[in-house]
Amino acid sequence: MRRADRLFQIVQFLRSRRVTTARWLAERLEVSERTIYRDIRDLMGSGVPIDGEAGIGYAIRKSFDLPPLMFNQNELQALTLGARIVESWADPALATAARSVLSKVETVLPQHLKGGIDAVQLFSPMNRIQPDVATIMATLRCAIDERHKVHFTYTRQDGGGSRRSVWPLGLFFWGQVWTLGAWCELREAFRSFRLDRIRSLARQEAQYPIRKGRTLEDLIALYKREC
Repeated sequence: MRRADRLFQIVQFLRSRRVTTARWLAERLEVSERTIYRDIRDLMGSGVPIDGEAGIGYAIRKSFDLPPLMFNQNELQALTLGARIVESWADPALATAARSVLSKVETVLPQHLKGGIDAVQLFSPMNRIQPDVATIMATLRCAIDERHKVHFTYTRQDGGGSRRSVWPLGLFFWGQVWTLGAWCELREAFRSFRLDRIRSLARQEAQYPIRKGRTLEDLIALYKREC
């Protein structure tokens, strides 16, 4: 990666996160932490409003903005394919949002890339998500965003059923099925639930707390250890 591209990526990461450590940036960009420290220093020297310090983390002021983004051919293909997959495998609201994203991107493309989205020959044909799963997904997305507990009846792989009350943390797509990653109050542990086996889903008014050891980051760390 050219240094100019790396500096641009650093700014993009800082804009998308509240606080970002040099270690996190170094891992994502595959460079040393010393390189990140030098890049941050140079960005600050050039006038980019970055706050923070080594060993703690960095953040960019919300008032900072960049000119409209341009895309190369590979980036445009990746964006188009991703949106088309969302259209096929997500609930109607997300599918509509995916189409809207592509429309907005089309309006800011330089002239030589106009029509590039329609020319991308990567597809995810047909609507692959079942209507009942799409409804469950939409409800869970709202519950996750607002940190609301949910109750549902769940059919296990052996055909048995159980009633669960969980803290919904994230939705995960595994190529053919969606699962809910959650903290299960019954088992007092993280559990994954297939959306196509969830019945009688109800979102509760009660919000679950942010508690160490029960967060989405903790769940993802568990997934990584089990892989």
